[in-house]
Amino acid sequence: MKEIETIAENENYTAVNIGSLDKLMDYSLLHPKTQKEVEGKVFVQDATKATGTEISFQSLPPKKELSYFHIHYQNEETYIILKGSGDFQVDDDCFPISEGSVIRVAPAGVRGMRNSSDEPMVYMVIQSKEGSLEQRTFVDGERVACEPKWK
Repeated sequence: MKEIETIAENENYTAVNIGSLDKLMDYSLLHPKTQKEVEGKVFVQDATKATGTEISFQSLPPKKELSYFHIHYQNEETYIILKGSGDFQVDDDCFPISEGSVIRVAPAGVRGMRNSSDEPMVYMVIQSKEGSLEQRTFVDGERVACEPKWK
């Protein structure tokens, strides 16, 4: 199983590298509920020490579908399709997806997807507690003076 590389970190950040998205199939994990190996998926929450989101990257092989539909109890998910195409289903609605598609699903939405193309589908999922975003970036931030180190 491939390991996530830590690039740099201090008390205010952790930077990691999962490598080329074309190499996601090098990752695998043991699903905690089914105890089955899941290939082509990597979670970065632990590696980045994130406290407010869970982010995963996954590669879905050509002509394959996720092996199950699922819901969440508290967390909404946002799926971002980075490569490939297929179909996404939430409850009884099914619609086409492709590179650039972004789908937010509420916790109770019954979700699943398939790759209907001849190429691997690569996507990321951002999971966070529904209703936890209290303010937008423009309000929750301030510009500060800082000299760039890359000059």
